[in-house]
Amino acid sequence: MTITQLYYVLAVAENQNFTKAAEKCFVTQPTLSMQIQKLEDQLDVQIFDRSKKPIELTEVGKKIVTQARNIVNESYRIQDIVDQQKGFIGGEFKLGIIPTVMPTLLPMFLKSFIKKHPKVKLKIEELTTEEIITRIKDGHLDAAIAATPLEDDNIKERVLYFEPFVCYIPKGHRLHTNKKIDISDLDVNDMLLLEDGHCFRDGVINLCKIFKDHADDQFQLESGSIETLIKLSNEGLGMTLLPYLHTLDINEKEKSHLHFFNEPSPAREVSLIYHKSELKMQIIEALQDVISGIIRGAIAFENVKIISPLPNK
Repeated sequence: MTITQLYYVLAVAENQNFTKAAEKCFVTQPTLSMQIQKLEDQLDVQIFDRSKKPIELTEVGKKIVTQARNIVNESYRIQDIVDQQKGFIGGEFKLGIIPTVMPTLLPMFLKSFIKKHPKVKLKIEELTTEEIITRIKDGHLDAAIAATPLEDDNIKERVLYFEPFVCYIPKGHRLHTNKKIDISDLDVNDMLLLEDGHCFRDGVINLCKIFKDHADDQFQLESGSIETLIKLSNEGLGMTLLPYLHTLDINEKEKSHLHFFNEPSPAREVSLIYHKSELKMQIIEALQDVISGIIRGAIAFENVKIISPLPNK
């Protein structure tokens, strides 16, 4: 049994196809198939049911894949140990970011991080929280930036900052004349929301449910982007909530529609998350240092502050 054989098994399990798996592993399909067959012969079990289209794992194959993923991840740790010993911060690093954080936070830290750590090759994807969790567990992401807590035993979290919610209320709305907003003023029935799959949407709904039970209500309108919600709100279709960093880029006319909460302002926790195996920790810590430093320097707007916690290394 070799690490290479286990790596090939994981590739087939992911792609459910020997040819695609071989392409991902940069080997010929016969080479990959032969190595997996040798492993199956050695273990005297069938890992894949080749009669199914697409190929499926057998019951014992599912257990083998789970263990194989642990072994392959641990094998990567050897290089990690060497890199950390040498003080090397570099190599490929796959980072996922949720859609409601990507457009505001990424431009703030990317240039600084690249300049400070030129040997790191960042591969960044915009993904939902659900996609991020799956990819971290499968080893296809090294880390991600997402709203937390996730309460997943396989994933570790390092809080980067707490981002307040800000109300965006158009003229004519029942709350437009209120200088400050109480959570109890919110009604999910006249609020524009992100579509399903966005954790920010869930946070807004939960915030409203603190004071009102809307489990059976139908929402009037949902969208896939915060920018669209702002435009729809400008058309008088409802109010919406924005993460604080999104308010920094809107124009002066739209800023007149911003209304802040009475203290304590509701906020979301944004964290750098990664697998409990703690691979590539030197890059994760470098990311945390750069992002936390930038957030600490963020300008407060009308007494609403981005709160950056103390480092939790």
